[in-house]
Amino acid sequence: MLTLLKLLKDGRFHSGQALGAALGISRSAVWKQLQNLESDLNLSIHKVRGRGYQLAAPLELLELDQLAAGPWPVTVHHSIDSTNAEALRSIERGVTAPFVIVAERQTAGRGRRGRKWVSPFAENIYYSLVLRMDGGMRQLEGLSLVVGLAVLSALRGLGISNAGLKWPNDVLVANKKIAGILLELVGDPADVCHVVLGIGINVNMKLANEVDQAWTSLALESGAAINRNVLVSALNESLLKYLELHEAMGFSAIQAEWEQNHLWQGCEVSLIAGVHQVDGTVIGIDQQGALRMSVDGEEKVFSGGELSLRLRHDS
Repeated sequence: MLTLLKLLKDGRFHSGQALGAALGISRSAVWKQLQNLESDLNLSIHKVRGRGYQLAAPLELLELDQLAAGPWPVTVHHSIDSTNAEALRSIERGVTAPFVIVAERQTAGRGRRGRKWVSPFAENIYYSLVLRMDGGMRQLEGLSLVVGLAVLSALRGLGISNAGLKWPNDVLVANKKIAGILLELVGDPADVCHVVLGIGINVNMKLANEVDQAWTSLALESGAAINRNVLVSALNESLLKYLELHEAMGFSAIQAEWEQNHLWQGCEVSLIAGVHQVDGTVIGIDQQGALRMSVDGEEKVFSGGELSLRLRHDS
């Protein structure tokens, strides 16, 4: 099926006879594969008598030969449950970190707090970087915020100048989510462990009825399709830069830069933890990446993976 998809990706018409000849199969077998492409990948294929078959829009696929020059080994999957899940399985199999896993589609993509991450085929970036951490807890301090800053830098490099950060794990444009981050840890965080840096970026997606929050994409913001191979390469380089800085100097070295890019700095917010809610004003973050808030005139600090930050309706 993937070979057929590569023949069709240019968005032009291809006859069933030509496709069959290229694949070494009958025209009826081509027809069955086309039906599978439509049903399995939710792709729209035009069928015109006398002209053949055409994708509703051209596809730009992730190409390993374009990504192999990056700082880490890359594996490209056609379809997978989630890149983070495959990363965790790879750790169990003993694959040597660091390495990157990307996919054209996720069938069970995950966001923070168990939320579904909508993952249509060949439209967005579904990316996981696996790192081995030997230095104990210091290397984990503020790590998700470091990753957010790296993602932001990559997006701005592609012209999304009005993107900004939301504590702790989101990148927004005009309060619409354009990227999210999910970190997962295995091993002993006080000694030797592996951390999976999962990143999802809305790239060329223009319609997604399943998303239950305000969202946008690079294509919607820029008005043009984005080359995802270029974006993955830019993301690799940006992550390398910020991770090396974090490893050498700790999170405090980029604390001020993160605060400068926090869209909700000084805003009135509600911090949600399960059924509990704390209302206050964002002051900033501390040297470990925890959120500093003014609550009833008193500064309080909050951290934890299950916290959710929202703007107050009356702010």
